[in-house]
Amino acid sequence: MKSSLILLGSVNRLLLILEIMLFWSSCAKAQVVSDGTLNTTVNSANAQDFIIKNGTVVNNNLFHSLSQFSIPTGGSATFDLGNTPNVSTIFSRVTGGSISHIDGLIQTINHNNPVNFFFINPSGIIFGSNAQININGSFIASTASSVKFADGSQFSTEKSTASLLKISIPIGLQLEANSGEIHVQGSGHNITRLGLSLLNRSAAKHTGLQVAPGRTLALVARNISLDGGLLIADSGQVDLTALSNGELILGQGNEFSTINRTPKTELGDIQLQSAALVDVSGIKSGTVQLRGRNITLQDGSIIVGQSLGEQTSGDIQVIGTQSLVISGTNTAVSSRIATQSLGNGRGGNINISVPRLLLRDGGTIVAQTFSAADSGDINIQANDFIGIRGNSAVDAADLSAITTATFNIGSSGKLTVSTNILDIRDGAQITNSTLGKGNATHLIINATKLINIEGNSNAVISNSAIVSNSFGEGNGGQILVNTPILQLKNGGAILSSGYSSGNAGDITINAKESVEIVNSGTFDFSPVSTTFLNSRISSDIVTPPDFLQAILGLPPIATGNSGSIVINTHQITLTNGASVSVANTAPRKNGQANVGDLKITANYLTLQGRSRLLADTFSSEGGNVQLRVRDLLLLRDNSRISTTAGQQATGGNGGNIDINTKFLVAVPRENSDITANAFAGKGGLIRINTQGIFGIEKSDSLTQLGDITAFSQQNPQLNGEIIIDTQNADISNELVALPTNVVDASRLITQGCAASTVANRHSPSQFIITGRGGIPPQPNNALRVPAIAISTNPLTTTQSNQPLLLTPTLEANTWSLNDQGQIILSVSPTVQTSTLKTNYSKCHAS
Repeated sequence: MKSSLILLGSVNRLLLILEIMLFWSSCAKAQVVSDGTLNTTVNSANAQDFIIKNGTVVNNNLFHSLSQFSIPTGGSATFDLGNTPNVSTIFSRVTGGSISHIDGLIQTINHNNPVNFFFINPSGIIFGSNAQININGSFIASTASSVKFADGSQFSTEKSTASLLKISIPIGLQLEANSGEIHVQGSGHNITRLGLSLLNRSAAKHTGLQVAPGRTLALVARNISLDGGLLIADSGQVDLTALSNGELILGQGNEFSTINRTPKTELGDIQLQSAALVDVSGIKSGTVQLRGRNITLQDGSIIVGQSLGEQTSGDIQVIGTQSLVISGTNTAVSSRIATQSLGNGRGGNINISVPRLLLRDGGTIVAQTFSAADSGDINIQANDFIGIRGNSAVDAADLSAITTATFNIGSSGKLTVSTNILDIRDGAQITNSTLGKGNATHLIINATKLINIEGNSNAVISNSAIVSNSFGEGNGGQILVNTPILQLKNGGAILSSGYSSGNAGDITINAKESVEIVNSGTFDFSPVSTTFLNSRISSDIVTPPDFLQAILGLPPIATGNSGSIVINTHQITLTNGASVSVANTAPRKNGQANVGDLKITANYLTLQGRSRLLADTFSSEGGNVQLRVRDLLLLRDNSRISTTAGQQATGGNGGNIDINTKFLVAVPRENSDITANAFAGKGGLIRINTQGIFGIEKSDSLTQLGDITAFSQQNPQLNGEIIIDTQNADISNELVALPTNVVDASRLITQGCAASTVANRHSPSQFIITGRGGIPPQPNNALRVPAIAISTNPLTTTQSNQPLLLTPTLEANTWSLNDQGQIILSVSPTVQTSTLKTNYSKCHAS
């Protein structure tokens, strides 16, 4: 996909260059010429500046018809309404079949009302670097073949003097299959970044296509490109629609326009490159709508809406039938779609609907608040695929990301991502965080097939992750992940951390099939790791690293509380230093901090290669771990389940561990432990309910074997409690229903086999045994190895007519484990065993 997108961008740029060259070779002299219809007159004293007058007036609409319309560099086209001062809308068509190249000023004069301007040329329109608009109404430029009106009439680009007397309100634009393209050229924006992410527009260029505040700037064509071009609508609306063989229905007021499709309707491509800009910032941020097939922002191109006043801002909406790609940077700021609240009005929402979304090389989608108002929400629906990868080659801190955030007392917006496959790699992130007093809100990820988060060992700032952090007084948000398969690899993480006084958020993961958390081999167990190199799921309180203290003004010690983690899945595997934790690793000299609970419900849970389930603290109460594992909990190679408190030789009681599983298994000499210890406080409570526990046992201290401990290091009288219950394990699901009718054994046993007679010649003798033997095992039963050894004397037989003597069955009363790990059941030597001996009667043949 990557190579095809690169090829597509190269082809589009080449076609644009060729088109411009062909235009200039065929049109050496720009000019504005009337086509002789609709009473349009054009005057110019220098072939540079053109005055367009008269035309045809119907109601409040003024119609002009031109065979050519091009403005040279530095020139102008002035629509003089001195003879028609009361019109509210100008419709100007180009009928000669040539592309319009506009590299000067379009303006209106001598009118009493704000005037909207429709300019249509089906052959195509090119706005040069010096193109400007000076009208006090909306501006709509299109390669449509006609404008449709509410009474059913049309203003067509075909030469015609047909009656226009019935024309009323314009409602739509009709584009044909061969409609032309619109290109907007420019030298790009000069927006910079203040601090971490605030866009500085104070020195932004005010050139380009710009309409009056609150008005609409719309471009409608088969394909649209902005090559360094600027589109500015202060508190207004920008609408870019790439369309052919269809009709665009114009929106009323602040409403978005819609597309009236036919079976032949096709959407085209929209490309913003070379630091192109779409800007609707203002007292009330306006709205932006992009609709096309493939939509691309690259080379530091920006779509932005900053709200500076009291009113709620408008939304940014992107709809694509194939893809949206945001990539690349310039020297100042990365490509992005952004809404930012700087006043008391709520920030605008960002709504994206495309089959495939790709953010790479620092491309971002961001909704932020820097004020008392809340930021907008981000809603992304990408039915096929979302890929978020890498960071900027110019600034490594510019991560590819989808972000909502608050830097003040307002709350961050809700972030919702829905897709089939979500793939996050090479340091990219999805984040919902607070850096102020306001709270982060919900971060919801829905993936119907797979979520893969894969890190990068060369990450400079951080690694690939889904994040909701608190860097201030506000609390981190809640993270909800729904997917069949969740994979965290080589540093991939889902986390909510508190670095200041705010609390970390809760994390809930529903993965119907599996959760896999694995590292490549290099991992860091440092409790104050600044780059979370390990693959992990965590809601922790951590000591902020020095560089964050310097950049964000964070305190040296975090004082918030960690959140809770809930994981529901069929199978969860942690490998090679992976971890799930609700720990508090920030040292506390005074006061206590709460640690959340860690709850996992699964059929199989495996920890191997120094992996961890943690609810530990440095200097406060340990958290609680609750594990509901239906079939098997396996600990391998120095793995650990821990709710240990006071790791810095301080107070705090150990937390509780509650395990309910069919089998708890560890390899004895691999030193995997279950601990609820404390340094100065009381040890915790460990309760294990299981049918079988192997390779790990209670201990008063930590050894090199598998230990279960709940001791108090300073005071043995404060040791905790360990309860292992193997008698009351719930095995109801494993029972097989047996017949309820009791068999009368006496009727089935005789002194000898009856000889065959004439009466029973066809009824041979039978030997019947009724009991538990022969019942097939269930498919989900554990496989049994030969683990029981029974020693008996050889069977001896004699021919006798004596009754069958039965010896009593002896019950094993001891067991041991041999070198092969087999369980040997045996009878204590104090019990006298009998020789197993069978007597039987001779059966007589007939």
